[in-house]
Amino acid sequence: MSTQPPEAAASARELTYAEAIREGLEQAMEADSRVFLFGEDVGVYGGAFGVSGDLVHRFGAERVIDTPISELGMAGAAVGAAITGMRPVLEIQFSDFITLAMEQIVNQAAKIRFMFGGKATVPMVVRLPGGSGTGAAAQHSQSLEAWFAHVPGLKVVQPSTPHDAKGMLLAAIDDPNPVLIFEHKLLYKTKGPVPEEAYRVPIGKAAVRRAGEDVTIVASSIMAIKAAAAAERLAAEGVSAEVIDLRSIRPIDLETIAASVRKTHRLLIVYEGVKTMGVGAEIAAMIAESDAFDYLDAPILRLGGADAPLPYNPVLEKAAVPQEDDIVAAALRLARGEA
Repeated sequence: MSTQPPEAAASARELTYAEAIREGLEQAMEADSRVFLFGEDVGVYGGAFGVSGDLVHRFGAERVIDTPISELGMAGAAVGAAITGMRPVLEIQFSDFITLAMEQIVNQAAKIRFMFGGKATVPMVVRLPGGSGTGAAAQHSQSLEAWFAHVPGLKVVQPSTPHDAKGMLLAAIDDPNPVLIFEHKLLYKTKGPVPEEAYRVPIGKAAVRRAGEDVTIVASSIMAIKAAAAAERLAAEGVSAEVIDLRSIRPIDLETIAASVRKTHRLLIVYEGVKTMGVGAEIAAMIAESDAFDYLDAPILRLGGADAPLPYNPVLEKAAVPQEDDIVAAALRLARGEA
């Protein structure tokens, strides 16, 4: 699969999503000695998903650190290092395991800057491989980003392309606040144009991946890729879909979403996380509370994950999260007034 965001179209060089992250890490570590990477198997093994690669050989074991199996301890070390002026990048091997580090992330990292009146900051990044599609079952396949988007003091991003994976990582490392980056496991091998220089993709700004007139489809991470593919099929059905890639779910770019809704008059929100209490519910509420609500010609539709633990069986796993066919069907219902 090749992904080509408009902002990277000028670059002919292509990298995989994983390679783009690794290049971003390398450039950040070369530019700033305070930046270091740590986590389980990020060193000699090169990362559970091969993202860190040979960075340990380039920067040494003091800056690419293999840790014990203790997510709570790792998160606490990241908070402490960040407070003292370092720029830690913590990789949690599977995003599900961040549940073991909730106290440090939610009660410490998110609150310290506020509680100390800005005199202390926590410039830490947590990288989180997540999502379904690898047959890793219920404890290794979740999409938990909505949990953390609920917490003031945290920023939460979900890049969908190699270009954004590198640019948002570098922006996150620069940020004085804790930033959680959810990286979908199925995206690591996807390819797309990535500039060689160290660039930043702003946190909190969505991208319009495809302009359209009949329905707005809002998604992020791998769902943005599926939404773009669905839009191609919708065009053949005579439906012009505008696809908005959220990229950032805290903060959410309401302005871009609302502007699209005013144009298309219909809104479909697609996300892999469980539908109930999910990101789609928040976006729907934000639109309902804005002036864009008056432009709607149909109810807002949410297409989210099933209210069930993710199955191991590949057929059931696929049925538990939105697929391209589901997006096409939902958008057609909206456009045809059948929703």
